Amino acid sequence: MSQKTGNWIIAIGAVIMFFGLCFLPALLGPHGDQSLLGAASGMFSLGTLMIAGGIYLKARTLEGRSGTEKKKQNPGTNGKRYRGASCDLCRKAEPVILCRVHEVHLCANCLAQHYNFRSCAYVPTNRRQSTGQSGKSVNVKARGA
Repeated sequence: MSQKTGNWIIAIGAVIMFFGLCFLPALLGPHGDQSLLGAASGMFSLGTLMIAGGIYLKARTLEGRSGTEKKKQNPGTNGKRYRGASCDLCRKAEPVILCRVHEVHLCANCLAQHYNFRSCAYVPTNRRQSTGQSGKSVNVKARGA
C-alpha cells in the first residue's frame, strides 16, 4: 500500500469522528435523547481506530522503504562481510568486546580509550578469531568481574 492509502484512511477516520461529535448537541440539550449516546461513542471510537490504522499503515510503508536500502559492499567479498579478527578502531589487535551502543568491536587497548560507563553497554565479541601459526584457533574469552 502507498502512503496515499494511509492518508485517505486517516481522512475518513477524521470525518467519522466528526460525525460522532455531531451527536453531542442532541445528547446535551434540555430534551436530550440518551439513546444516541451509544451511536455517538461508537462512531467516535471507530473514527479513532481508523486514524490509528492509517498512521500504522503509513509507518509500515516507511519501514518497508528504509529496509530495502542496501549498504554499499566491497565487490570482492561477494556480498559477505569480511570476518577478519581486527579491532574496528586500530585494525591491529584481536577484538575482545563489542560496544552495543556504537556497534564497535574493540581490543583491550582501544577499550581503555572508548570506555564510558554512562552510555555504553559492552558484551563479549562474537567475531570469529583467526588461527595462529600452530593451526589452533586463538580464542579470547571475556570473564565477569
